[in-house]
Amino acid sequence: MKYFTPLLFLLVYSVPLSAQSILEYTLEKGDTFTIKQDAEQIIIQELDGATHELTNKIDGILQFKVLTQRDSTYEIALTFKDLNLKMTSSIQGELLNVRAKEISEDDMQSKVFSSLLNSPVQMILAKTGDILEVKGGDSLVVKMAEASGLEDAFSLNMMKKSLQKEFGSEALSESYKQMTFIYPKKPVKIGDSWKNEYSGKLGAKNTWTLEALMKDEATINGTADVTMDVIELATTMKLTGTQQTRITTDTASGFIKFMNVEGQSKGTSTMTQMGDQEIPTRIKSKITYERIDSYVE
Repeated sequence: MKYFTPLLFLLVYSVPLSAQSILEYTLEKGDTFTIKQDAEQIIIQELDGATHELTNKIDGILQFKVLTQRDSTYEIALTFKDLNLKMTSSIQGELLNVRAKEISEDDMQSKVFSSLLNSPVQMILAKTGDILEVKGGDSLVVKMAEASGLEDAFSLNMMKKSLQKEFGSEALSESYKQMTFIYPKKPVKIGDSWKNEYSGKLGAKNTWTLEALMKDEATINGTADVTMDVIELATTMKLTGTQQTRITTDTASGFIKFMNVEGQSKGTSTMTQMGDQEIPTRIKSKITYERIDSYVE
């Protein structure tokens, strides 16, 4: 009989939980989470029977630190600890290869992205993971542009406008909602689904489903209809497609342990030098976010 209680304890805590549960971020001031990000995007354009393939690879280390805990939101410092970018073309070869930690005084891109590291921006995070506001992104853009060493005012302003689309406050908010905005507003049980959406260069209408819920982690699957609307100085892209997401989260904090996002989109792109001619375009992408316990700078 003395073995009954421990056995019962083990049975209770080793089976999935079936009652309704509240899934949300539960953070405290000082909590710090380090995330490794890996992304690959393949852009395929076809014109008159010829194919051009552009591959973008990004990997980096992100750190999220809770600065303030409020009733329904958290103020969090987001800091890039490392960032590496590589762009290759099937026609032109390597177009960009930057490792932000390896500063080269002869390489303007190196200096620009090195200035991004260890310069935190602040975000306001709702318990659902919706990013309500980002502060400091626009100042970060100014710092990055000035690190380029450009002195001509026109060129400097052009660089700021370009960087604004990736690292400005609004752009950062839109970009990292994909990683954080995953929770429902109401309690759910295994098998339940909920919806949310976000907009920006990549807009997504998501349907999430709670697949499994254990004592210390939850598994969530997501499907989404996505739209890409990219307007650059020389190029525009308009595409639609789908996205599949699989997430494992820590139920104690709500922060992800692992996330895999895969998407496919198709549509058209145009280039200034080719007038209004529409080029059939497809994009395949895969992004993983993985929480790491330790990171040595």
